[in-house]
Amino acid sequence: TIAVFMFMQQEQFGSLAKKDMLSIIEKSINYREEKFMNESFTPDLAEGVTYWEVTKNLLFNKNSRLRPINKLPSTKTNLHNLSKEEDMFIWFGHSSYFIQTDGKKILVDPVFSGSASPLPASIKSFKGADIYTVDDIPEIDLLFISHDHWDHLDYKTVKALKPKIKQIICGLGTGAHLEKWGFKKEIIVEEDWNKHIDLNNGFTVDTIPARHFSGRGFKRNKALWLSFILQTPSKKIFIGGDSGYDKHFKKAGDMFGPFDIAILECGQYDLSWKYIHMLPHEVIQAAKDLQAKKIIPVHWGKFKLANHNWDTPINDLLKLNEQHKLNILTPMIGEKVLLKENQKFTKWWEDAK
Repeated sequence: TIAVFMFMQQEQFGSLAKKDMLSIIEKSINYREEKFMNESFTPDLAEGVTYWEVTKNLLFNKNSRLRPINKLPSTKTNLHNLSKEEDMFIWFGHSSYFIQTDGKKILVDPVFSGSASPLPASIKSFKGADIYTVDDIPEIDLLFISHDHWDHLDYKTVKALKPKIKQIICGLGTGAHLEKWGFKKEIIVEEDWNKHIDLNNGFTVDTIPARHFSGRGFKRNKALWLSFILQTPSKKIFIGGDSGYDKHFKKAGDMFGPFDIAILECGQYDLSWKYIHMLPHEVIQAAKDLQAKKIIPVHWGKFKLANHNWDTPINDLLKLNEQHKLNILTPMIGEKVLLKENQKFTKWWEDAK
């Protein structure tokens, strides 16, 4: 017990909100019984499932295809040498990506440390998924953090990026971690759901609900999880964090749609935790709800966090889409997606098996 307590005093675990921010959090309509809550009832596990069953399946699953056999194919775009006129997207694997649009450089949930856990050896990235490092990232105008889980808020990465970050947008409570890690409070915009942020020069952000949870230690749901609607002078982008399917997608589509691009999670799901991560058919429905012209599936291709084959999410999603004919983009890690153009992408994951 003492060893665990001492281990969790490390800076990487972050901090809980205090004083002024805690007072703001406690006034939120989404904060009840000393924790944030989803709009709909959201149990951690599906009905009839136990934590023992889930733990046993994760620890003792002998499926050889949980991780790719071969090194992931990838390419590397030089982000320091981009034309300001280029509107483009670069995926770094899992839920980390870079967007340049209308002259601004944007980074979302960066994880470059090679691990999605406080124990680096426990959830390691796939071979070939870590071709980018902090040194490859230029100065960033906007850093979005969807929530504080280890596979979205990486201590080593974010702290190393600190000199390059001009502004951060995150949910209530997440700023406490960032302030503990040395970020100035003045550059952090912490918001509740359903808030409008005017960034000037034609850029706005609206925060909307997601259906998930948060926490970096034993205390859960002390910081808010959310998705973002980014309006630029030329386009509207849905930046989705982790989320189970719920009514918020249709509400966002009705209020803000159609979207030029929707970036949606499509992996690390299981029927045992179906309320907090979308199943493939729900990703299709969410994209329809949002009235998305282009869909980029993320939250796969870098870490093993579930019991499905590593490439099942993308294969199942594309199979379902044969009926729906949505415009789903599947770039490999580092491949440039030109947001103003129509591109075709290969099934690159088949080379990794």
